[in-house]
Amino acid sequence: MGIRIKFWGVRGSIPSPGPDTVRYGGNTICLEARCGKADRLVIIDAGSGIRSLGNSLMAADVADGLREVDIFLTHTHWDHILGFPFFAPLYIPGMTVRIHGSSSYEENHLEKVIGGQFMYRYFPVRVEELASIIEYVELGEGAFDLGEGLLLRTKRLNHPVSCMGYRFECDGKSFATVFDMEPFQNLFEAEKSGSAFDERLAREGEETAAEQNRLVETFYAGADLIIHDAQYTRREYHTARKGWGHSAVEDVIEAAQGNRVKRLALIHHDPERTDDQIDELAGKFHTEGSSDEVMDVFFAREGMEITL
Repeated sequence: MGIRIKFWGVRGSIPSPGPDTVRYGGNTICLEARCGKADRLVIIDAGSGIRSLGNSLMAADVADGLREVDIFLTHTHWDHILGFPFFAPLYIPGMTVRIHGSSSYEENHLEKVIGGQFMYRYFPVRVEELASIIEYVELGEGAFDLGEGLLLRTKRLNHPVSCMGYRFECDGKSFATVFDMEPFQNLFEAEKSGSAFDERLAREGEETAAEQNRLVETFYAGADLIIHDAQYTRREYHTARKGWGHSAVEDVIEAAQGNRVKRLALIHHDPERTDDQIDELAGKFHTEGSSDEVMDVFFAREGMEITL
């Protein structure tokens, strides 16, 4: 009943193992969710954390007869797909692995991007040599009935490549993933004194950005849990990282609080952020929700499990 979530990777950009990342983890993003009475398995993203998840599935679920796996990719940047060739169920005869997501860029569809990793120039196993069957499901924005009482809603996010937000709903509970995500910006913004400034375009750009940000917030509004990119602090973001495709902790918390979110898991930790530095941020921003008016805010850790 309900939804159970486990974090197998919480780091952003690149795996960062070592003594300074032991407590929160150094693997890049991968989440496991179990939904409803059927205990439906859903995997979100295939960062380096999916290797350990695959080994866990081999030890239990595959031995018990698991033969179908659904992976939902938010996007195809390297840190979100690099663990896929090391996902052990790929090498099991009779296994079907369905990869859901949006086309990454222009004509490079999922099959070309993901399957392209299995070339000798990158990896010692070709896709033709895998024992499993891989299926690709291209997704756009909308609502999708995944069966067994599981509903999926999708929303495109603002990132330098096509990136999808996912909202899963089951048994009256819901959680959303919002990574990688930067607030939409006015593309026509310019110095008013500059020759390129166009007041009409600037006004329309501002309205469009505001509308898209509102739609993202509407997408996750009222969720029992959102798992949101928070790679930077507000100071870091505005000092040197604007346009890099990620969010600031303070902005994420404010938006979630204003949209009746019950619990907020901050994820996609910067690879340079040490455990002690994340602890400092947690000391500043962590809250334990004790009522409908107080949102639970915490920094995700590798191995953490949540039940909704």
